[in-house]
Amino acid sequence: MSRVKDCATYSEAKREGDKVVGDLVKSSQAAVLSPGQTSDALAALQRLQRFYRDTGQRVSLLAGISGYCEAVARLNGRTLAEAVDGFLSTAVMVRRKDLAEAVEELIATEEPRTRAADGRRAQLSPKYAYNRAIMLRRFAGAFPDTAVSDLTKDDLDAFISNLADLKSRSRNGKPVASSKARNHHRAAIRQFLQWAVRKDYLPVNHRLAEADAMRPEHGNEAEIEFYTPAELAALLEAADGPEESSMRAMIAIGGLAGLRTAELLRLTWQDVWRVENHIEVTAGKAKTRQRRLVEICPALAAWLEPYRAFTEGQLCGLHEITWQQHFVALCEGTRVEVKGRLVPVQRKPNWLRHAFCSYHFALHGNENLTAQQAGNSPAMVHQHYKGLATKKEAEAWFAVAPEQPANVLLLAARQATVTQPS
Repeated sequence: MSRVKDCATYSEAKREGDKVVGDLVKSSQAAVLSPGQTSDALAALQRLQRFYRDTGQRVSLLAGISGYCEAVARLNGRTLAEAVDGFLSTAVMVRRKDLAEAVEELIATEEPRTRAADGRRAQLSPKYAYNRAIMLRRFAGAFPDTAVSDLTKDDLDAFISNLADLKSRSRNGKPVASSKARNHHRAAIRQFLQWAVRKDYLPVNHRLAEADAMRPEHGNEAEIEFYTPAELAALLEAADGPEESSMRAMIAIGGLAGLRTAELLRLTWQDVWRVENHIEVTAGKAKTRQRRLVEICPALAAWLEPYRAFTEGQLCGLHEITWQQHFVALCEGTRVEVKGRLVPVQRKPNWLRHAFCSYHFALHGNENLTAQQAGNSPAMVHQHYKGLATKKEAEAWFAVAPEQPANVLLLAARQATVTQPS
């Protein structure tokens, strides 16, 4: 719509023209909009105001139009609504969930996996689940009234940093600050974050595990300690015989075959006798869930010979805590000579297995063979058990046999009969 004004003189016309130009320069551009354009602009501004009231997000008219135009230009003819519908059909909408509530939900969800049915091994170790619950509750307690989706990398950095004074127990029972304990917390938190993604409490691209403090520590490893041949002999001689319990068989297999305590407690007599001259650790009973055959050396065979009548049932029907209590009592009541005087044998957790791995590697010099027998990786054997014992000490360990040598001779005769060509 044009406006025409008659001016009597040139100077009057110039002044009127300069005024119009000035209005345009001062952004008084409404004068150049058509009535339809003015109506659209006002309606758009009203729509943006409603959007602000509904979402709390303030968007200018220019930003809204620019974003729309950029999106449509990239859609190759498709509408923006089509693009949004396609995204929503595949994208996961993150739900807000209180951190403490989420941790309790995970613990409750995992609890059924700690129960074994029909004597089978549980999918998840109850001890592991118990320890993980302690760590996750400690984590949740550090961030009260916090949603899982509100966690930041800084939060994880602060939490791990505050574990600097966390105390754990070393192999000698003394409390020490443990990088291993902090690594356990890191592993528990990673598992929780993965579970939170599956539950839509975190977006897939959350990147919290990339927090600087979540990198595993490589702390100084505690020195590997283990029993001596004299201590093993004393424990075996002091243990109850087959007429009372299988304590002696458990110790013999632990020290001379290297089974883990948990594997020993799952072991049955069928596993001991099923494969000749070998103990079968089935996949369901092995820590790695992989079957392995462990050779029965002559000394171990001699200790097991009196148990030939035991053909069914578990070697030990005790709970692990009760078994450990029996073992502690056995150690306290057993004496060995140290520097000319008799002293009790120390109760040394996992030291039977440590002894087997150390002596077996020293005897054979083959980490692959030791790893195969122990159910470990060659790298683990080489890293932790290399150079801890001499071959002479290893020979003494695997020669610890009952005082009655007849059992050993009987085994040798049987082996010779089996291997003799027909």
